[in-house]
Amino acid sequence: MTTPTAPNGKGPSPHGPSSTAGGTYRRAQVDPLARLRTPADPPWDVYLTGTVFLDIIFTGLDSAPVRGTESWARGMGSSPGGVANMATALARLGLRTSLAAAFGDDHYGDYCWDALEQGEGIDLSSSCRVPGWHSPVTVSMAYEGERTMVSHGHEPPPEAALVQEEAPDRPPHARAAVASLEPGRRAPWIAQAARRGTRIFADVGWDDTGAWDLAGLADLEHCEAFLPNAQEAMRYTGADCPREAAHALTAHVPVAVVTLGAEGAYAVDGRTGETAVVPAIAVEALDPTGAGDVFVAGFVTGTLADWPLADRLAFAGLTAALSVQEFGGSLSAPGWAEIGAWWRKVQSLDQQDPEALRRYAFLAGLVPAQETRPWPLRRAVPTIGFRRSA
Repeated sequence: MTTPTAPNGKGPSPHGPSSTAGGTYRRAQVDPLARLRTPADPPWDVYLTGTVFLDIIFTGLDSAPVRGTESWARGMGSSPGGVANMATALARLGLRTSLAAAFGDDHYGDYCWDALEQGEGIDLSSSCRVPGWHSPVTVSMAYEGERTMVSHGHEPPPEAALVQEEAPDRPPHARAAVASLEPGRRAPWIAQAARRGTRIFADVGWDDTGAWDLAGLADLEHCEAFLPNAQEAMRYTGADCPREAAHALTAHVPVAVVTLGAEGAYAVDGRTGETAVVPAIAVEALDPTGAGDVFVAGFVTGTLADWPLADRLAFAGLTAALSVQEFGGSLSAPGWAEIGAWWRKVQSLDQQDPEALRRYAFLAGLVPAQETRPWPLRRAVPTIGFRRSA
């Protein structure tokens, strides 16, 4: 396997200002797991693996591009995408995050590696640089509350595929892992991680085969929580409504969370019978890219912090709502500074619904009491390769 190297290819990736036995992390403004941490904890809170894309996002389009014409976008951003959206969202919420991915040795790969490791404090000790493989790229165009994407990439060489599929004995020890299930295919690392006590949270993409067979999601048996959207949940279960689908899924996984778009989300804990429904927060959406990843990251954070089911669901919805108000996937993932700013703002509004305030009252003991400087990270910038002054 290719040895993990720094972006300049000259040796092991440098550690940041804080480190554990497993690698490097940077401290976020809030540690949601602070009261639960012990010296016996695994080195990482969350582990994940997958493909990193360079995302180039155009926003502010009035309509979909028309063939034969030129459209100008009012906004543009670039950031690591793909699995990096989830990794960034987790890290900004204060979870010690480890990512295994293959990076090309081109400038795009340099940019993504630097943005994730140095900018977000994500551990890349399980990742590698692959000589001669150029980074996958996605161009996303956001308009009318939706998005259209065009992607380009080459099949990864065997050493890159091995990193992202994970040999069974390789996943580092972590409290939790996030997996994207693929119909008809097992990922060996999921079972291995579950046997070590890692709690697995899973989502799923659209089933292009049209089979929608739950038996095909073989790794679901290792998962603690499954978080499909309403259409996916109903197709997999044959249920007539999302809530019915969520209850049906608990025959296969302990916790089912079904996202309902503008209507919020519904969750069922099959072990206790507890249910929760939280309405969506009304916001003016700029770009929905990565909002699903941010939702999962919020739910994972609340679960690891041992919050009640309704609080986990509310927090996941809040973080997703904050993310769609900014452009880009990983660029838009909120941290505690943004969450705190939102909480202080809603408390100051004269017409605020008291019930809505009670729904998010659990934030009072978490967010900073007053506005403070965000934790010191260099987030991805809207363009690539600004020349740095000496």
